[in-house]
Amino acid sequence: MSIEVFAPASIGNVSVGFDVLGMAVKPISGYLLGDVISIESSDTDELLVIGEFADKLPSNKEDNIVWDCLGLYNANLRKAQQLVKPVKLTLDKKMPVGSGLGSSACSVVAALKALNEFYDGFFNDKDMLLMMGQMEAQISGSLHYDNVAPCFFGGLQLMVSDPKVISKAIPPLKDTYWIMAYPGINMSTKEAREALPDNYSRGQLISYGQHLASFVDACHRQDNPQALSYLVDVVAEPYRQGLLPKFSETKQYLLANGAKAAGISGSGPTLFAVCDDLAKAEELSEYLTEHYLQSDTGFLHICQIDVQGACVLNP
Repeated sequence: MSIEVFAPASIGNVSVGFDVLGMAVKPISGYLLGDVISIESSDTDELLVIGEFADKLPSNKEDNIVWDCLGLYNANLRKAQQLVKPVKLTLDKKMPVGSGLGSSACSVVAALKALNEFYDGFFNDKDMLLMMGQMEAQISGSLHYDNVAPCFFGGLQLMVSDPKVISKAIPPLKDTYWIMAYPGINMSTKEAREALPDNYSRGQLISYGQHLASFVDACHRQDNPQALSYLVDVVAEPYRQGLLPKFSETKQYLLANGAKAAGISGSGPTLFAVCDDLAKAEELSEYLTEHYLQSDTGFLHICQIDVQGACVLNP
């Protein structure tokens, strides 16, 4: 009997919370924007990669992060003196690599949750999140949870400094529509990181703190207009926007024509725009399809906040 697990796309940073804020999203169409992992018993450990973006991943299974997830999970089972069973993992890679939609987090979260389901939930959520962070750090070179936490738990997640907590849920904004426009070009997370300065001014630090605190406060009060007005990125976007063709002029158009906020999803190149009206979201989606998508692999989805997170598809 195969177990299938889906892990959704996410917006890292959400403009206002560099490395400390993340949000899971799901298309209102019902399309599975994320990765699916299936797991079943086998005579030996196996990994099969299928899906639209399978050809963008390494051909050797030993170079795939899902294979590393299997190794890490099994190592932790052995530490707990538990019997390790051979399994076959199938990754349905529905997410483009380097999209700014948490593609690697989707694979990591789906793989580890599938393994934990196979072992009847042996590890608790805290143990799982730590493993997910370890795998994400292996890929990106730095430990950050702003994609894996919302991908795993769903909703809007704030990363906290207490290592015993790691992530805290923030009340997600209701009645908002998040347009996710992936232009079909790649953006290296490493390149995006290198574009950032080593130091920030006192004024930038104050502005960052004010915007983030005000956004979190407005979310708790469910004040959509105020919350969306604080979605301003003073840390990354000023330095990364030049790396993204058509981003600056597209964002200006969106804000001038009804979007309540817009920004870079993660390190890009995906652009997100927020509307409080579905008709407006559909109107702006037509503009983005024509003016921001730049290749046949580009796509656009109107989304809402995914409050479920990673889930079993065939319980």
